Amino acid sequence: MDTKPRRFDMMDDCMIEVLRAKSSEERLAIANGMWRFARNMIEATLRSDYPDRSDVQIERETARRMSHGAA
Repeated sequence: MDTKPRRFDMMDDCMIEVLRAKSSEERLAIANGMWRFARNMIEATLRSDYPDRSDVQIERETARRMSHGAA
């Protein structure tokens, strides 16, 4: 059993090796999938929290949150 505390902000060596073995295209596809998942989750949360907002308002707020407020 590993007794070291887990650090979730760092990749472990096994995951690093898995990602290194992937092609650039595969890594980009993974990153795109994670970005799309995050965007869908934010949008769904906003629609649930603010059902009275229009699609345009939801899209703008989603973009703002995805860009860390830079949009």
